[in-house]
Amino acid sequence: MLMNIFFDIDDTLFPSSEFSALARKNALNAMIAIGLDCEYQKLNDLLLSLIKEKGSNYPNHFNDLCKILNANEPAKFVAAAVAAYHHTKSSIAPYPQIPKTLLRLKDDGHHIYVATNGDSVKQWDKLIRLGLALYFDNVFISEEVGVEKSPEFYSKILKSLNVEPSQCVMIGDREDADIVPAKKVGMKTIRILKGKHSHTPSTADFTIEELGNLYQIMQHL
Repeated sequence: MLMNIFFDIDDTLFPSSEFSALARKNALNAMIAIGLDCEYQKLNDLLLSLIKEKGSNYPNHFNDLCKILNANEPAKFVAAAVAAYHHTKSSIAPYPQIPKTLLRLKDDGHHIYVATNGDSVKQWDKLIRLGLALYFDNVFISEEVGVEKSPEFYSKILKSLNVEPSQCVMIGDREDADIVPAKKVGMKTIRILKGKHSHTPSTADFTIEELGNLYQIMQHL
């Protein structure tokens, strides 16, 4: 019986892509509102280029944006952007069916975990803001595991829990990070078709559009 269920966070537990886009929009509009002389579309294009170049976890996107624009009083614009960005983050919420689904799985005797890439503080911040941190038996984040999602990542987690891959299922939105490497170590996989990766072809054992359908799939698994 599959007793151990692992969840990704972004676009699996909550609509990360949507909230990130809204947070960026609000941050850029805050910079313009406080006096930055630049059109929104140009700012957005520059910011997206920086994110692509530096990665989403890079901490100085807005600082670099001000440098590119040779902005006077850059601290003012960075502060406005950061405040707006974090204000938007405070409104994040899980997909509506998530809390009920997690509770039902726990009531049935499953152990539930988070398995995610990213910065540990940022990923914990999301779980706490979402009100989901206490639902999980343990949280595994790539920064702490020591390697990003890969067969090695999942192998390390399974070894630390002393469980067999055949007793585990990984649930996530990304084929490359959540599905393929988990399958390589022998775990079952469920792909949720949410967010910016939703149209990527999948090799998962099951695909779902809503996590509310997870309980029925677990009966099959």
